[in-house]
Amino acid sequence: MLKNRLKELRARHDYTQIELAKRVGVTRQTIGFIEKGEFSPSVTLSLKLARALACDINELFWLEGEEKDEK
Repeated sequence: MLKNRLKELRARHDYTQIELAKRVGVTRQTIGFIEKGEFSPSVTLSLKLARALACDINELFWLEGEEKDEK
């Protein structure tokens, strides 16, 4: 299962789900589903999210059971 820090990193940038969704070209619902772990984004969307949040994709996403990088 894909784990993420999307909600934490979004809050760090003071973005609402709607603002982040507009930046990456998806709906607010998509951002919510990703944050809850109910949807695994495509590679393209993952890269867009990492770029919008000014972070490395490995800081944003990791596989369950693997260590995540603490930054």
